[in-house]
Amino acid sequence: MTVTTTGSLPDEVYDVAIVGAGVVGTAIARELAGHRLRIALIEASDDVGDGTSKANTAILHTGFDATPDTLEARLVRDGYHRLNAYAAETGIPVEPLGALLVAWDTEQLAALPALADKAARNGYHLTRILGTDAVYAREPRLGPGALGALDVPGESIICPWTTTLAYATQAVRSGVHLHLHCAVRDIVPGDPHRVATTRGPLRTRHLVNAAGLHADTIDRLLGHTDFTVTPRRGQLIVFDKFARGLVNSILLPVPTALGKGVLVAPTVYGNVMLGPTAEDLDDKRATGSTAEGLALLREKGARIMPELLDEEITAVYAGLRAATEHGDYRIRAHPAQRYVSVGGIRSTGLTASLAIAAHVAGLLTGCGLDTGPARDLEPVRMPNLGEAFPRPYQRAELIAADPAYGTIVCHCERVTRGEIRDALTSTVPPGSLGGLQRRTRALGGRCQGFSCGADVRAQFDGHGASGTPSVEVRR
Repeated sequence: MTVTTTGSLPDEVYDVAIVGAGVVGTAIARELAGHRLRIALIEASDDVGDGTSKANTAILHTGFDATPDTLEARLVRDGYHRLNAYAAETGIPVEPLGALLVAWDTEQLAALPALADKAARNGYHLTRILGTDAVYAREPRLGPGALGALDVPGESIICPWTTTLAYATQAVRSGVHLHLHCAVRDIVPGDPHRVATTRGPLRTRHLVNAAGLHADTIDRLLGHTDFTVTPRRGQLIVFDKFARGLVNSILLPVPTALGKGVLVAPTVYGNVMLGPTAEDLDDKRATGSTAEGLALLREKGARIMPELLDEEITAVYAGLRAATEHGDYRIRAHPAQRYVSVGGIRSTGLTASLAIAAHVAGLLTGCGLDTGPARDLEPVRMPNLGEAFPRPYQRAELIAADPAYGTIVCHCERVTRGEIRDALTSTVPPGSLGGLQRRTRALGGRCQGFSCGADVRAQFDGHGASGTPSVEVRR
C-alpha cells in the first residue's frame, strides 16, 4: 500500500494516472484497481474528497428528474443501483427516506404529471402524485399552502465522506499509488505523457482528467476546449440534531434550469440541512458563506418549514459545483492521446460515481489500454458515521474488547478515542483536522470543537499528523 504526501514521486511509468481524488477520481482508481495495472491517483489537496465532494448535498438520487436520453441520466440510473449495493457491502450509511417534490402554486402543481412522465422515461416508475391531505399526513410540519407533491420513494440520504474514503481505501489496498499535495502544473503529451507536478515529474501512458472544478484547465493543457467550468456556489445551513424530528422525508422544490433548488433534508449524521443556493461565480476558491446567501435560505426555509428556523444552527458551509455551458456530463475520450476527460460532473456525481468509473474504464480500453484479466478487490468495511446504525459508544462488546471505544472525546457527536485512533492509523489517514472530522464526525457538532478541540488536536498531533504527513507503506 502506498500513500505519499511529501518528497519526489516514484521514478516509474504508470499505466494510468488519474488527476483528482474526489468521489469520481477515487471511484475510477478503484475500478481500475480491479486489474493488474500500475495506477497513480494524484491530488492537489492534503486529502481525498477535499473539494466539491466534501460539500455534496449527500443525496443518493434515483435519477427520476434527469434529462432523458443523456449520458448523465444513464449513469445516474446505473450508479444508483451500483452505489446502493456497494454501500451495503462496505458499511456506508444510507437511509432510504424517500422524497417529496412539493408544489406551492398552481403552476408547480400542473408540472407534476410531466415530472412523473420524465421519471418513467428515465426508467423510474414508482412516483405518484399526492394531494394536499396526503402531503401533510406525511409531513405535518410543512409550511402552509402546499397544494400537492410528487412522491419519489427511492430517494435516499448517504454519507459522501465515507463513500469517497471507501473508494480510496479499496484502491490503495489494491496497489494504487495515492499522491497527495501533488498539483499539476503542466503536461507534455507523449508516450509516456510527462506530467509536471508540485512534487516533481510523473510519467504515465494513459491519463484521466477527473479534476472537478479544474477539469477545464487540465483539458486545455492537452489542447482541448470542450467545456469551461463555471463554479456554482451552493451555500447550506445545518441545523442541530434537535431539529431532526421535524422532517420525515427529503423535501424538494420543483426544479428549475439552475438546478434542483433549495431543499430541506435530514442527514445521516442526525442533523437537518437547508440549501443549497445556486450562484455562478468566477472564483474557483470562493467557498465562503455570505449574508445574502444565508438570508435567501432562511427566506426559502420559512415557507418550506417555518418551525425549522426556530432551531439552533450547528454550521453553515458552501461548496462549489463544476457547472459548464453544457446540459450534460462532458466525458470524452481522445484515443490518439490516450486521454479521457471527465468534466461537468455536477451534484449527481456522487450517485453516478461507480457508473462513471465503469464508463471511463471502457473508454480507456478504446484508447488502447490493455487491462488484462479482472481480479476481485479486497473487501473493505468502513467505520459507521450514521445515526441510524450502532455507533462504537453504543456497542458493549466492542468496548469490552477495547475500552478506547467507550471513552468519548467529542461529546456533541459521541466520537470516541478509539475511532480517532483508528482514523489516524487507517489506510488513508487524515492530513488535517478537517480530514479527521470527515472520518469520525469529531469537531462537527453544536460546539464546533469548543469543548473537545484541544483533546482532539492533541491526539491528532500525537500521531504525527501535523498537516503534511508522509505515510509510506508498501505491500
